Amino acid sequence: MRYEHLLARVANELWAIDASKLHEMLAVLAFRAAGHEFSADEIKARIGDGKPVGRSPSGAVAVVPIRGVIAHRMSAMEESSGGTSAEGVARMLRAVMADEQVGSIVLDIDSPGGTVTGVSELAGEIFGMRGQGKPIIAQVNGMAASAAYWLASQADEIHSIPSGLTGSIGVFTAHEDLSKALAKEGIDVTLISAGKYKVEGNPFEPLSDEAKAFIQGRVDEAYATFVKDVARGRGVGVADVRNGFGQGRALSAKDAKAAGLIDGIRTMDDTIGKLVGKKPAAGMRAESEELDSDVRFDDDRARRLRLL
Repeated sequence: MRYEHLLARVANELWAIDASKLHEMLAVLAFRAAGHEFSADEIKARIGDGKPVGRSPSGAVAVVPIRGVIAHRMSAMEESSGGTSAEGVARMLRAVMADEQVGSIVLDIDSPGGTVTGVSELAGEIFGMRGQGKPIIAQVNGMAASAAYWLASQADEIHSIPSGLTGSIGVFTAHEDLSKALAKEGIDVTLISAGKYKVEGNPFEPLSDEAKAFIQGRVDEAYATFVKDVARGRGVGVADVRNGFGQGRALSAKDAKAAGLIDGIRTMDDTIGKLVGKKPAAGMRAESEELDSDVRFDDDRARRLRLL
């Protein structure tokens, strides 16, 4: 793969993501574009081994993980940076909604957000699943920023671990102007195109006022959809989201609760325990990690869908 092309695409995509994570992604892609590779151990350290936690006899609670960068479809970025496919999450949710043994659903979220594409559609699908007899709980199990909060806000309830970060409601993109760097190297790039705006926003020349206004319009449109979806999911006004939900900042659990972004502060064990009707015991986490002998995770989809 030509990572330099992917680097340019990532830089110019519309993102609903925590800015620091985008910088990390760009650094990873630049590393790959320079011809370097990650070892198998390094990749495993980045994305984890996807170990399922198994099945609890206390009740059927489907845990759907939403981790890493969210994209409509995942590609090469998933291998080196970890990630979640919006399409994959939709498939998992449809499966557990159709499963008669499942009584409730937990979205296990630890994500800085991702691309705008595909997220509003998934948010609408999650919202449409409410009121069908299976409570949907979003658990901020680390971070639910930007696109991740977009999805979390559509659940019946949102809870965060005490050290969690929630919010970062906003959209941005970037334009790289390489013209000065190329001129310094004595390189001239000539683009030959058809269509007035076909090469608008290219990285080989400064961004024109007209192009900047067009791109700003796309950002504003995506942000308006984001805010509208959050307002729908949380049952508040659009103005409340624009002016009182952090205004682009990721908030601590305490501040997020005070601002209305989440409903409570509790751990994943607390959330599961509440759904199965018991208080988490001291050894609950260790016990839940032991797989039942009849549970098999033979493919990626099964690994990402965990029944407790």
